[in-house]
Amino acid sequence: MTRASRPQGHTTLRNWKLATALLSASALLTLSACSSDNGSTDSAKRPTSPSTAAPSASASPSPSSSVSVDQAAILEAYSRMWDEQAKAYAKGDAKGTDLDKYAAALALSGTEDDLKDLRTKGIVTTGAPTHKTTVDMLEMDKKVPHAKLTDCLDSAGWKFIYRTSGKPVEMPKDRLVRYVTKVEAEKWGKQWKIVDITPQQRAC
Repeated sequence: MTRASRPQGHTTLRNWKLATALLSASALLTLSACSSDNGSTDSAKRPTSPSTAAPSASASPSPSSSVSVDQAAILEAYSRMWDEQAKAYAKGDAKGTDLDKYAAALALSGTEDDLKDLRTKGIVTTGAPTHKTTVDMLEMDKKVPHAKLTDCLDSAGWKFIYRTSGKPVEMPKDRLVRYVTKVEAEKWGKQWKIVDITPQQRAC
């Protein structure tokens, strides 16, 4: 059993709901009652990724830079995961994306639950978050190679809208727009996968 698959009370979903950041829109929407598409008050929960699948603006370093080949592969997987999330949340469904190639365990199940929640509320996203990520720890000698990352995620360009009207979803004015995110990754076979994402309630 890997770290990501072990049973825990702390899931990605729970962490996202607790965060005041915009990684999980439902967290913010729970904090602020907003007007639904038909004008009625609706306490919507959690949106999460972009509509015009703009690639996340975090260039993956090449192996020739200051990071190792493995670190570069991890950063590439994380960046690609966000690209695929952007596509999924833009249309409200992960089908037709490669999200499961780059995300697994809690990170993947959390996104799938978010998408279900968003579909019931008629919410999709436009734009994409950007991020600046570093590899803090890398354990290649484990049976399942494991890594920990820290990301400064900027959600300023990532907007949540109602699908039918295109109207923006109201968000708390005091929400964090740029915030620290802790990330865990594991190497499954030849592919690094993001297995857990935990927003921190602090700006970066």
